[in-house]
Amino acid sequence: MSQRTESRMSGTTPLRVRAAFLALGLGASAVTGTGVAVAADTASGAVSLPVSAAASVQQQAAAQAKAAQAKSKAAAAKTAAKKATVKKAAVKKAAAEPAAAKTVASWINPVEQYKLSASFAQAGNLWSTTHSGQDFAVSSGTRVLAAHGGTVVKAGGNGAGDGPAYGNAVVIRHADGAYSQYAHLSRVDVRIGQTVKTGQRIALSGNTGNSSGPHLHFEIRTTAGYGTAVDPVAFLRSKGVRL
Repeated sequence: MSQRTESRMSGTTPLRVRAAFLALGLGASAVTGTGVAVAADTASGAVSLPVSAAASVQQQAAAQAKAAQAKSKAAAAKTAAKKATVKKAAVKKAAAEPAAAKTVASWINPVEQYKLSASFAQAGNLWSTTHSGQDFAVSSGTRVLAAHGGTVVKAGGNGAGDGPAYGNAVVIRHADGAYSQYAHLSRVDVRIGQTVKTGQRIALSGNTGNSSGPHLHFEIRTTAGYGTAVDPVAFLRSKGVRL
């Protein structure tokens, strides 16, 4: 090998070799038309992602975030709807309970159209001692109503066991310990052991037993038996009933 040949070979530096390789890589990229700008730095090792790949990652992330947001909104709406349903049911129940309580607790007059006649403890030759109840003057066949809900403990003729002076009669036991009695009835529409509601028809008024004319004899008692009556007008008024 001559001296000139050696001199030319020694003139090829590492820098020139690297530049040649870079030029070759850029040329290949331009030929394939991929538009990929990949820069590899052999010193740092850093690599940038292709533009199309980065855009795809961003789109996927945005789609996932949107789906998660929609799912969260749907869950929140479902929870809100459930709470609204529970609240509505609670409001409805609260509105119904006072009305039900009022119905159970209320007392009413035993007849709807009447005129008060003989009063409680009134003296006279019609009674062996004094009058034991309040008379409601009504025509025969008038509907007689349960003054309050309860259980029928007496029903039938002979004063339902209290004697013939009462004629046909009914006695109802109430939850508060009071008893109501209805006498001189033309017809009895309930039986012993039957549960009745406030305002339910239990009989028709009449003129049976020791009676001077059609009317309803009404008593409030502390027991089911005769002799324990209290003033029924005062009792009903204490329950808010106007006579």
